[in-house]
Order: sequence, then C-alpha cells, then structure tokens
Amino acid sequence: MSSVHHRTATVGGHEIFYREAGPADAPAIVLLHGFPTSSFMFRDLIPLLADKYHVIAPDHLGFGHSAAPLTDEFTYTFDALADLTSGLLDQLGLDRYALYVQDYGAPIGWRLALRHPERITAVVTQNGNGYEEGFVESFWKDVWAYGADPGPATEPAVRAALGIDAIRWQYLHGVPDPSLVNPDTWEHDVALVSRPGNDEVQLALFRDYPNNLPLYPLLHEYLRTSRVPVLAVWGRNDGIFGPAGAEAFARDAKDAEVHLIDGGHFLLESRLDVVAGYLRGFLGRVLD
Repeated sequence: MSSVHHRTATVGGHEIFYREAGPADAPAIVLLHGFPTSSFMFRDLIPLLADKYHVIAPDHLGFGHSAAPLTDEFTYTFDALADLTSGLLDQLGLDRYALYVQDYGAPIGWRLALRHPERITAVVTQNGNGYEEGFVESFWKDVWAYGADPGPATEPAVRAALGIDAIRWQYLHGVPDPSLVNPDTWEHDVALVSRPGNDEVQLALFRDYPNNLPLYPLLHEYLRTSRVPVLAVWGRNDGIFGPAGAEAFARDAKDAEVHLIDGGHFLLESRLDVVAGYLRGFLGRVLD
C-alpha cells in the first residue's frame, strides 16, 4: 500500500495542509472536501487510489489542519478558497488533474474548472451540487434566508449547524446501517469548528454560499463544450443534496455516468468500497 504524506505549503501567506500519495508522474486527482470536515474525509479513499494515481487532498483555509485566520484577518468566500487551492496546485506543478468534489468542494472545484478548463481531465462529484435541482428545501431554506438577510433573526438557525447534533446528523442521516459510521468523524469535525473564532468563519461561508448559484450556467456550458468525462456517485438518501442534483449532470455532460447509492451525505463512511469501485473503473476508462 502506498504511503500517505502529510504536508504543508505556504500559499498567499497562509499555511495550507494537504495529504499526498502515489507516484508523482502518475495521472493526478485532486480531492476537495466539504463542510464541516477536511481531507480527513478521504483518509481511507486515498490509499485505494494511490497505487495508480497521484492524489492530492488539501484542507481548505479555516478547516482541518490548515491555518484558520479570524474573519477580520481574511475575507472568507468561495472565490478566495478557490484562489488558495489554485495557488497550491500551481506550487505543486499540477497542470493536468481530475477533480473529486463533495459539498463545499464542488463550488471550489467549479471555479478551478472555469478558470482553467484545459487542466481538468475528469470530474467526479460525490454529493456536490452544480444545479439548482437537488437542494433539499428543509435544509437549505435557513441558509438562503441567512444569505439574503444576515442578522439576529436568521443567524440562530444556521449557527445550529455548527453543533454536535447537526454534524452527527450529517453523518448518520440516510445511512441504512449507522453502526458503520465511526463516531470519530463527527467528533473530529466538532472539535475543529469549535475553535475560538471558527464559528464566524463558517457563518461567513454560509452567507457567501448563494453566490455560487450564478456560476451554474457557466458550469453547464463548460460541461457541454469541453466534453469532460463526468462521474456522479451520490448518496441517494442525502438530506442536503438530493439525487436530482446527481441526475442533472446527465443533461449537460456527454455520457455522464450517474450512480445513486444507498447512503447519505458522507457516503465514503458507509459505502467506501462501492464508491472506490466506481471511481477506479471510471478513472481507468478516461485517464489510462
């Protein structure tokens, strides 16, 4: 089994942590995590890819082991997180790579693809939306309300998403056998978002999230014109991004491969073997 290296790089004056594995001259795949986790969510997937691929999995600024400057020291937006990710990949000399995106990793990945479409060899989305279809209204109504009118009337509902009950729910909702999900996952996330000042980081990104939607038509045009290979592998019971979000990719991506799997938002925690099987098959067909 390939060794996984745990590294840091300074990008734009900020320390960015990333996991790296696999041969440096192999086809590259960049794994972009979601809220409220980090590259920790890929800890078991990375070794299953590293025999054939050069795997890079960064922690976004404010998450995981990357630096987490306070909001008066850094303006947290998805544009800014994409800038840092792009800067890291430039430092590492990656000018061609596949993207694996989940949750927050999706709008960051879409920005990378739109800025440098020639660099993207394939797109894998695992519960990472690129369409207005798929947003589960019961979850997103509070985010939309907070984004439209941040203040004391709308903040408590989204602030609750930072608590242990809400984070545990993200991991367990829709999972047929919750005993497969290691409690270390949500305990890890809760500890990191509970650092002093990190609540304001997360609230800033909640406020910015609606600004991702205007990018969607540009993403759809990119999918149509680039003919980039797309795999959507999705926990069909996700209470945040529903299966319609996966199926929508088939509308614009030529021959998109869509798999709805009996699981939830963090599908790798309960169906790692299934996801890895689809992923290795897809990458083998389109990259090798």
